[in-house]
Parts: sequence; C-alpha cells; structure tokens
Amino acid sequence: MISFYFKLWAIMKYPCRLDKYLSKAKLISRSDAKKTIKNKRVMVNQKSVTSTQFAIQEIDKVYLDEQLLDLHEHAYYMLHKPAGYLSTEEEAGHPSALSLILDETPKLHSAGRLDIDTTGLLLLTSDGQWSHRVSSPNANKFKQYRVELADAIDDSDLAKLREGILLRGEDKPTKPAIVRRVNETLIDIEISEGRYHQVKRMLAAVGNRVVSLHRQMIGEITLDESLQPGEYRRLSALEVSYF
Repeated sequence: MISFYFKLWAIMKYPCRLDKYLSKAKLISRSDAKKTIKNKRVMVNQKSVTSTQFAIQEIDKVYLDEQLLDLHEHAYYMLHKPAGYLSTEEEAGHPSALSLILDETPKLHSAGRLDIDTTGLLLLTSDGQWSHRVSSPNANKFKQYRVELADAIDDSDLAKLREGILLRGEDKPTKPAIVRRVNETLIDIEISEGRYHQVKRMLAAVGNRVVSLHRQMIGEITLDESLQPGEYRRLSALEVSYF
C-alpha cells in the first residue's frame, strides 16, 4: 500500500506546471506539451492559456482541443446506492448501480457488494488490484452499517453480537462486532468480515429481523453526507490511498 500511496501522489502533486500536467495526461514529451500550449490548443477552466508555467491546482479543469483531461490512471468513485439496484451488472430486469455513473470513465466494477435492497456506500473503480484490497478479508477493515430492526433489541443480544455468534449452517462463529444502540430498534454495527448476508444472519441468530440496512463506512472511507441516493463523486487521492 505504501508504494501505491507514493505512486498516486506522484501523479497528483499540486500545484503543477501546465506543461508538466499536459505531458503526464497525454504521455507526450515536455517539449511537445509546450508547443501544444503555445499553439493555443489548451484551456484551463474554459479559458485559453498559453503560458507553459501556468500553475494548475487540483480543482482546475484542463482541456486539450476542448476535451477534458484527467491524470487519474484509474477511476475511483463513492456512490450512495439506492435500494433496488444491483452492485453488479444488470440482471433479470434489475438495474445496475454502475449505470448511475454518467462520467466518461474506463469500465467500472464494484469494490465489494451490497444486496439489492441494501443502501449506502458502494465503491466503484476500474482498478482491479485496488478493489481486491478493499474486499480482501486480509485487509481487516471494518464496515459500518445502520440497521433498522423489526423488534427491540436487548442488552443480552447486543452482548452476543459483540462476542461473536454462530450463524446457521456454519461451524465457526463470527468475529466480534462493534455495536452501538441508537434506539430500541436501530443499531450501528461494524464487522470486519464479509460472509454471505452476514448482518442479516447475525440478527436472525439472536431472534430478530433486519427491516433495512444502510452501509455508512468502509475502513476509513465514510459515505459523503452531501450525496443523495443515486448521487456519486470521485474519491480523493487520500481516500484512494487507504487501500
């Protein structure tokens, strides 16, 4: 992860001279980049710039021949997944969450999955190695969910979840969970595993039923509160570096 971190920031270091930015984005020599800029083919934030030393900031948008440039080797997004969307490709008439990303990007896939009726944080990327790190059990990253329950949950059941609980059809208990009661029928739970329908099965094992499930966090990446269901944004360089 350390080598990936420095590789990413080598690409994303700001402020950056315009000729250097163009050279990296188009994989051309610095001299060719300077000629392109001098020929008035480059705009920054929709304004023509002919100075090769113009300082590019991270928020700036750089265009070559009216085409937006991007220094990212891969695309990384967080999506506020709505209910009713698959986290994989469209299937059996159910739409895919991937279809909600309208940017022109490389082919995306989900880094970890959410059930069709589960809402919240879904990470999407074109980087297979990065998504493997996100979903790998060896990452030992906690995922946090807000869980609405059919019945009130008591202290003894919370204690069982915190200790680890044996799920139906399995011979090894879950790892201890971090659980906080919000109210009688609402809890926040953090788990570091990714077993099939794990949260729902854990609550079923203590005699309760999940009414709704919403993922709020994966490791250090938290769902942006400004994103409404169906909305998304690119991950920052710092967020990408967490995995």
